[in-house]
Amino acid sequence: MDTFWAAAAALTPPIGVGILFTIAIRALMNADRTERAAMARLEAEEAARAQAAAGSGSQRTVD
Repeated sequence: MDTFWAAAAALTPPIGVGILFTIAIRALMNADRTERAAMARLEAEEAARAQAAAGSGSQRTVD
């Protein structure tokens, strides 16, 4: 039984580091996903603004 506890004690730190690594990578992936969504939303708003400005500018008549 001592061998079991020695093996468990030896495996606990790597398992803990693996869990922390998984949590960190998932947090990075989630942050990247939300940043890409925010950038896409911002670019869509800018494109719509630019298109509206171009559309309103082409309707002007010169006297």
